[in-house]
Amino acid sequence: MRDYARELPEHTARHIGENGLFLEIFPGNHRSDEADRPPLLFVHGAFTGSWMWSKYLPHFMAAGWDSYCINLRGHYKSRSVDFTKVEFEDYLEDIQEAISEIAGECGAAPVVIGFSMGGILSQKLAESVGIAGLVLIDSSISREVHDEAPYQGLAPQAPGLVIPAPAREEQSSADETPEDIAFQRKYLSMESAKAFGAFSFHFGAQGISVDGGKITCPSLVISAVSDEAGDHRGRVTARHIGGEYLGLWGTTHTGLLVGQRYHEAVSRIMVWLARFDER
Repeated sequence: MRDYARELPEHTARHIGENGLFLEIFPGNHRSDEADRPPLLFVHGAFTGSWMWSKYLPHFMAAGWDSYCINLRGHYKSRSVDFTKVEFEDYLEDIQEAISEIAGECGAAPVVIGFSMGGILSQKLAESVGIAGLVLIDSSISREVHDEAPYQGLAPQAPGLVIPAPAREEQSSADETPEDIAFQRKYLSMESAKAFGAFSFHFGAQGISVDGGKITCPSLVISAVSDEAGDHRGRVTARHIGGEYLGLWGTTHTGLLVGQRYHEAVSRIMVWLARFDER
């Protein structure tokens, strides 16, 4: 199995805050005309960690973007916690901690790039926290989006106290090879049921309310799309926060980050980020 996390370029890392959050820092290869760019903050999804961005990071470093990857409490190399006590709001505090750390170090608020659970967390935070921009990659949806474009045929299940890591069979999917799946299986871990149950409609949640009118920064929504309903849901998300939209048909949720077509999402983000060089 190819371990992309072990192939990452040289970078630094440190633990921040009272919860010992593991923050990885990947410096960009700057040109002089790129010095005023905002840094990027990558926020992972449930069950994962900064390792999930392993295919993305070399591209952003090569293009001159300073990139930070936070690991929420209890994830990857952050300090261990009792997941039975962790709530959605705790993860919001973790991201705020990272934003404050980055802003203090760089003198600028970051562009926040959130995947899945990291996407709904980032949306909620963007209501009240000043960030330079917001990118959502197959984000978990808000209550308002679900009201307009609900999932159909769900049979909600009780999450229990802690949710174990999802099973990933080493069988290829639409855009993930067995090697891509094996890479994830190596690192996937348990998740807080309280946090997950707050936003997941698959677990019977009422959802997290997001006031799209309060999100004033530029935004981009990228969705993995397998049917018209999924495409509609992604478009509603983008409209709700006033953002641009890209639906990538024939891709999978995790495939957008670690699959064979991940570069399509990276390329679109790069085009969107060009606005920060035009200021």
